[in-house]
Amino acid sequence: MQEGYGAFSYSRSHVQKVVEYVMNQEEHHRHKTFMEEYEQFLKQFEIEYDERYIFKLPE
Repeated sequence: MQEGYGAFSYSRSHVQKVVEYVMNQEEHHRHKTFMEEYEQFLKQFEIEYDERYIFKLPE
C-alpha cells in the first residue's frame, strides 16, 4: 500500500484525465512501475535530476 504521494501541476483542461488516472492507479501500475513513470515525468517536464537522489525502492 502506498504511504506517500506526489503531484505534478496540470492545466484545468486536464483535470478529468488526472482524476481518472488517480482512480485507476492500481491497474495502471500493473503495466508501468512507479519508478518508470516517475522518471518519465522528470524527462517529460525536462526536470534535471541526479540519479543518486531519486527514490529508492525498499530492499
